[in-house]
Amino acid sequence: MVVVDLTHPLDATVPMFPGLPGPEVVEYRSRDEMAAAYAEGTSFVVHRYCFVGNSGTYLDSPFHRYADGVDLAGLPLGRVADLPGLVVDVRWRVARGQLAVGPERFAGLELAGRAVLVCTGWDRFWGSDRYLAANPHLTAEAAALLVERGAALVGIDSWNVDDVADLARPVHSLLLRAGIPIVENLRDLARLVGQRFRFHAAPIPVRAGSAVPVRAYAVLSEAAH
Repeated sequence: MVVVDLTHPLDATVPMFPGLPGPEVVEYRSRDEMAAAYAEGTSFVVHRYCFVGNSGTYLDSPFHRYADGVDLAGLPLGRVADLPGLVVDVRWRVARGQLAVGPERFAGLELAGRAVLVCTGWDRFWGSDRYLAANPHLTAEAAALLVERGAALVGIDSWNVDDVADLARPVHSLLLRAGIPIVENLRDLARLVGQRFRFHAAPIPVRAGSAVPVRAYAVLSEAAH
């Protein structure tokens, strides 16, 4: 079994949507402080983590967009874990400056019940100023096709599945209204091109939670199809 980690490590330096604060990791109780409560030679450290849900590699639930949408606790595990995966490779288009990914890129593909992951190659800019520049994204027409064809989850290796210049956020709106979770800021999708794999990105089941960082990964099974 080969497991491919698709998650950027989370710390204070991760690129954040402009205006959102970065994660904080605070030592809430030090090892020295905790030692007094245990037998000699035994101690622990306790951390407190503070971050907005849309930090690092994260998953959006429908509640992120819609007040009546399913929250993180209500998402069925079947929507976020052990999904048959499909990678759509658009790196060559992005390299030519074609950032919009339209429905033609999904034509003829088996999408129903799958985690559809869009490999743009944008993860190579992670940690640089360019990462948060104009981003590779899906079009509204592509999102409509993914809904119509029954995709279970949609992910991308850039910082937004929508064109950040479009404040209507049509891709988020269409996918999340249909109950399709979105995972953004993935990495290393190129390792999955042409592979059979199962995708996992189960979130913490936070009641009234809208989005949260996840440990996204793929389990490879058979060779290229």
